[in-house]
Amino acid sequence: MPAIVMVLIVGVLFYLGYRYYSGYLARRVYALDDSRPTPAHAMRDGVDFIPTNKHVLFGHHFTSVAGAAPIVGPAIGVFWGWGPALVWVVVGTIFAAGVHDFGAIVVSVRHKAQSIGTLTREVINTRARVLFLLIIFFLLTLVNAVFSVVIANLFVANPEAVLPILLEIPLAIAIGQYIYRTRSAALVPSIIGVIVLYLSILLGQIMPISLAGIAAEDGLFTERNIWIILLFVYTFVASRIPVWVLLQPRDYINSHQLFIALGVIGLGVLIGWDTIVAPMVNDQLPDNSPSWFPLLFVTIACGAISGFHSLVSSGTTSKQLDKETDARYVGYFGAIGEGSLALGSILACTAGIVATTADWHAAYPDFSTASGDATANFVNGVGHFASNLGVPHATAVVFAAVVVISFAATTMDTGVRLQRYIVQEIAEIVRIRPVARNLTLSGLIAVLIPLTLALLPGGGDDGYTFGVLWQLFGTTNQLTAGLALSVVAVWVTKNRRNPIAVLVPLVFLVSMTTWALIDNLITFVAEGEWVLAPLDAIIFVLAVWLIVEAALALRRAWGVAAEEPDRTEVS
Repeated sequence: MPAIVMVLIVGVLFYLGYRYYSGYLARRVYALDDSRPTPAHAMRDGVDFIPTNKHVLFGHHFTSVAGAAPIVGPAIGVFWGWGPALVWVVVGTIFAAGVHDFGAIVVSVRHKAQSIGTLTREVINTRARVLFLLIIFFLLTLVNAVFSVVIANLFVANPEAVLPILLEIPLAIAIGQYIYRTRSAALVPSIIGVIVLYLSILLGQIMPISLAGIAAEDGLFTERNIWIILLFVYTFVASRIPVWVLLQPRDYINSHQLFIALGVIGLGVLIGWDTIVAPMVNDQLPDNSPSWFPLLFVTIACGAISGFHSLVSSGTTSKQLDKETDARYVGYFGAIGEGSLALGSILACTAGIVATTADWHAAYPDFSTASGDATANFVNGVGHFASNLGVPHATAVVFAAVVVISFAATTMDTGVRLQRYIVQEIAEIVRIRPVARNLTLSGLIAVLIPLTLALLPGGGDDGYTFGVLWQLFGTTNQLTAGLALSVVAVWVTKNRRNPIAVLVPLVFLVSMTTWALIDNLITFVAEGEWVLAPLDAIIFVLAVWLIVEAALALRRAWGVAAEEPDRTEVS
């Protein structure tokens, strides 16, 4: 099948989802009201609470959530065939991710931009808040560890991409300063920033940066590990400065990169008339292959639905929302954008990397190889599409690597900042005031724990990242999405609005993730993974406990709604 046919069909479905389904959610489920002042206005402080143009905020929100995961997950998931992967991406984006991301923003905005963990206390109960905060802490630890290794591996494999990524930081700061001081629109400066960034790719090819000369061949200070340490040093600093200084302008630059990358994929597919050579359903799986049910639904997390998005939606996005109706564009359309990136990953790994079905099976011989080569397959596939447009293949590969690294680095920036918030909240609960009130101490905890996990040996040459850790990350991520949906469902029910649109993806995700947690636990114990097995068990216990609390709260909410027929709003 020509790949362009898939692009057109999915594009139409996404348009219909945004045009009609998100409109239904805005009117009938979340009841948006622009007469309400948002926390960005009511609590404006110039650091975290800042009313932001919806297009700028979309850039920050989207690139914070669209890291490497919507690329890596689908690139692994096509191992079972492009059919199951594509169906989950499309259905998950329209009926799960859009509902989840949109709802998390709205509920947070209605509760003074509190995080989803803190919201759990008000919507469900205090005990549930503590449970959710612990699960979120584990999720952010996994997110930051996974993405640090993704970036480090790409730096090692593509030293030509290092210089453009480094130059993007001062470039974004300069753009942020210009926009902040002149109060001008961000569009033109950020477009100029993208142009400069891509011109620097040529400079990067002339001056590749590698740490191989100062790194050890094995042990702690390998080239990959040095990059990981440097990344966490950088994110510690980046998470301490106001969002307008670096995070917002770089995110806006990266939002342009997304559309450019999607344009390159779409035009490359059209011009090259590439054909999808991977099977719709892979019937040549090795005997030891894991089942796609339930693992497909946790392997492809971001790009279908992701719990990390609720942390961004309620952690930074809700603090910058100018008016309530902007939540539809930022939240639901942001989910559409991430689904589009997942589609691009599927195309790159089924039509871009090889020319025949036999070659595709050789590239995806088993699940371990599919996991380990996922990012490289995407980069090479996009490089092929760009070469269809006349771009030299070597330059095109660097371009693809820059896109992936930029998204992953932005997610790390946001992830470490959110981790600091969570550490402070937990410290406040257990009355460790120095940590709760000291940004340096909470920031150090936020980087040292995932740094330690990223440096642990295990799972092969890539550490835990594309081995067992990816499955645990995906499972915890989807579990967080289900639990965030439970908060939204209780809130919607309390406000006497139909919760079915929230309950359906909620029940499905909770079922798949608890099943996957049990499967993973059995595997970890059998393989002697004594770091991840206890972690999986702890997350499972917390999850079951929180699910029970949420179910009881939902039952109470139904009772309250039935007894108060004239009630129209509870916040």
